[in-house]
Amino acid sequence: MDSEQSSAFLALLRTQVDALKETFSAVDTLLDAGTVSESAVHQASLKSIPRWHFAMVNDHARNDAFAAAFKQLVRRGMHVLDIGTGTGLLAMLAVKAGARRVTTCEANPLMADIAKRIIAANGMASTITVVSKKSTDLRMGSDLPEPVDLIVSEIVDCGLVGEGLLPTLRHAREHLLKPGGILVPRRARLIGALVESPAVMRLNNVEYAAGFDVRWLNIVATRGHFPVRLGTWPYRFLSDPVVLASFDLVHGGLTDGEVEVTVPITASGQAHMVAAWFELDLCPGVVLSNRLEDTESHWMQACIPFPAPVAVRENHDTRLAVQWRRERLSVHTSPEPHLTEDVHEPYAPTL
Repeated sequence: MDSEQSSAFLALLRTQVDALKETFSAVDTLLDAGTVSESAVHQASLKSIPRWHFAMVNDHARNDAFAAAFKQLVRRGMHVLDIGTGTGLLAMLAVKAGARRVTTCEANPLMADIAKRIIAANGMASTITVVSKKSTDLRMGSDLPEPVDLIVSEIVDCGLVGEGLLPTLRHAREHLLKPGGILVPRRARLIGALVESPAVMRLNNVEYAAGFDVRWLNIVATRGHFPVRLGTWPYRFLSDPVVLASFDLVHGGLTDGEVEVTVPITASGQAHMVAAWFELDLCPGVVLSNRLEDTESHWMQACIPFPAPVAVRENHDTRLAVQWRRERLSVHTSPEPHLTEDVHEPYAPTL
């Protein structure tokens, strides 16, 4: 982003902040007057609660996977912590599996209130405590009487890391989990392949439309990875899938990182992106994934675009530098080895 674009981006941010101030001022006026309508509440909730909650709760494969994991891992008398409860579904599944007590936290106060109502409607209000905080803000002695026996968290986006899974679990296992306690999920893998698809790239990039230069819109394009239902767009694989990164969620560092990956090319073309998906190992024999074959998963796949299309040739390996920084994935070609870890792990589904 050059200096002109940076200045324009800052101006856009100021405009957005001003618009938010006006919105909050209008809401305060309505609250003071006691005239908040049902329509106003609904419009506010649309901005506050992501729509994917509906698809997630209706994802039966996801729900069944966690139910199976809890059946295997939860023991009667356990105190379970559910991080990012949403509707409270995982918390209720933990109680059904035998947990004596569940503490569940939710950063969104409106979502936390909805979770409380759902939990009460299912007769579990005396067993499940909803705390409207981030897990990193939980305090021992007040929010939790002592470290818990099992922690579950499914703050996972299409590219695994986009909702803060790694730092959240690192903090949770160090500060909130008993020594020898159980963490769910316990391992994760990010898998990907090179893809040629101008159609997918146009979902996050513009140049000309009806003869007009509209490239200024690109300053608000998604940085890093973004979700795409790959099978709904024309695309072509230029490589077989390989493991991009593996994470030991129980013992690993779970910090920002990067690796170099060798990718065998199976077809010549212009690689626009790496299409990626994850596998979450919840417990022995229970794996949750958003791979292409799982068409009913509420998770899409992750598109990790190259800064510019990369020409590749059949039967010639390409080296990729795969990076994860906070909640963003990025890739670029790497002609010379220079990173601390070099990976060449063919992908074999664990499902």
